[in-house]
Amino acid sequence: MRTHYCGELRAEHIGETVTLCGWVDRRRDHGGVIFLDLRDRTGIVQIVSDPVRTPDSYAQAERLRNEYVVQFTGRVSQRPEESLNSRLPTGEVEIYADKIELLNQVYKQLPFQVATAESEPVREDLRLKYRYLDLRRDRMANNLQLRHQVVKTIRRYLEDTENFIEVETPILTKSTPEGARDYLVPSRVNPSEWFALPQSPQLFKQLLMVSGFDRYYQIARCFRDEDLRADRQPEFTQLDMEMSFMSQEEIIKLNEGLVCHIFKTIKGIDLPRPFPRLTYAEAMERYGSDKPDTRFGLELVNVSDLVKDSGFKVFSSTVASGGVVKVLPIPGGNDAISNVRIKPGGDLFKEASEAGAKGLAYIRVRDNGEIDTIGAIKDNLTEEQKQELLRRTGAKAGHLLLFGAGDSNMVNKTLDRLRLVVGRELGLIDPEKINILWVTDFPMFEWNADEKRLEALHHPFTAPHPEDVHDLKTARAQAYDLIFNGYEIGGGSRRIYQREVQEQVFEAIGLSQEQAYNKFGFLLEAFEYGTPPHGGIAYGLDRLVMLLAGEESIRDVIAFPKTQQARCLLTNAPSGVDEKQLKELQVASTYKPKSTEKGK
Repeated sequence: MRTHYCGELRAEHIGETVTLCGWVDRRRDHGGVIFLDLRDRTGIVQIVSDPVRTPDSYAQAERLRNEYVVQFTGRVSQRPEESLNSRLPTGEVEIYADKIELLNQVYKQLPFQVATAESEPVREDLRLKYRYLDLRRDRMANNLQLRHQVVKTIRRYLEDTENFIEVETPILTKSTPEGARDYLVPSRVNPSEWFALPQSPQLFKQLLMVSGFDRYYQIARCFRDEDLRADRQPEFTQLDMEMSFMSQEEIIKLNEGLVCHIFKTIKGIDLPRPFPRLTYAEAMERYGSDKPDTRFGLELVNVSDLVKDSGFKVFSSTVASGGVVKVLPIPGGNDAISNVRIKPGGDLFKEASEAGAKGLAYIRVRDNGEIDTIGAIKDNLTEEQKQELLRRTGAKAGHLLLFGAGDSNMVNKTLDRLRLVVGRELGLIDPEKINILWVTDFPMFEWNADEKRLEALHHPFTAPHPEDVHDLKTARAQAYDLIFNGYEIGGGSRRIYQREVQEQVFEAIGLSQEQAYNKFGFLLEAFEYGTPPHGGIAYGLDRLVMLLAGEESIRDVIAFPKTQQARCLLTNAPSGVDEKQLKELQVASTYKPKSTEKGK
């Protein structure tokens, strides 16, 4: 039906007769001559219908409106000098329409403007409900094109440069809950038994290493039933990789090559190598986060040892009970941040409270170098402590010092949040800057206070650091995360490949031998048949494309995303199903709507 795409026409096509198909992006009637912008997924080109030069098409052109689906046949011509459009790749040419065929029209009023030239902000719920229209607009069309280019670049690099093979792993698999909740699927042919949708291909890719496919990758669909944020979805896509017979350094080097290739191909940016590295301990100490945004300073300063003997009981008792006291020094904070914002009811106090803090202590450094704060702090610091505090934090006149005191997790979480808020507010974050770094040497485990047990910080298949195998409970993991401007875009590790070590890790997280074998027996058995040393990484593809596109939500780089309530506004999923389907599956719901429960 067409000879060319709209966006590919250039000056070299002048004189050719072409047939194009697409949507009317915009229609303009200029004193008898009708101009139409025709759009397809490659771009826009101008169509001209003139009652003198193209009389056969003119009557049809008069009836066309925005978003009508049409076919044009005509000759490519040079645009007049005064109407050249340097903003369009096709801006040197136009097509005089000898023939117009209306393929379909719009029968209802558009819920929002689709036309490129008339694009305007639209509520997200409308965009998601009419996603097929939203995808016609420049922003989403360009984002999906970018996503396609990223995936194509990844495939070509891994296969042609690094000798990887793509293998698909199952979507219907065994439930092995050890992290987020699984999405469960009842089995009709095996009553009362269930499949789970994979949270990742983790176990299958390790089994592929046992099978000898030593360089595997997959653009994998994954599913997690968890609370959603702007950078999370219940179903998402990741680049999944696994490699045998490679050290951690070799895996990191290979992945730096991949990431540099993506940035060079997609953005034309040469990233410096090797990427910087921070250990987990360093990242938490300096930034309060294992995914620090290092585009700006405002590093945290630990002053626990300095205030442990101070007369200010909040600080001294915190340190005595095993907690920490840390400071966020803010240059120019005296002028930028008022006391009202720090005290109860203020926005910074609210940020701290949501992170678990009970309050915010602060010190202001005045022009004479004196500190100004609530009396309880100032009156209980010696002159030597005051001077050492100023020296450690680098605080000078105009500085505001915000304190966090309590257990280390809460303090880090609090000051990390405040650091990011203040960094954005003070304009310290350059949006054009790209900082990519590795965070390494994570702890193997963290304490789950709710369940009163250890749980794997990454996952229970991560190998311990060779120097720490004598005490797994305090061991560091051979794990590494890749951080891009404060977002984790990839995470991986060397894996356990010996059955006895894997069983020790299962025991450490509270799984009995029976539970471990029931959940992971197939993996433990595979380890008895010659498993090579191996490791891998998984990238959040949606999140990576979001950052490359300069978007703030992964919903804007996914064709048909869910809302933050895990609903599809387009199809109204999830929804009820026919009672017959439930009977076939031998499944019943115990849920009772609140109105029914009250119905009394």
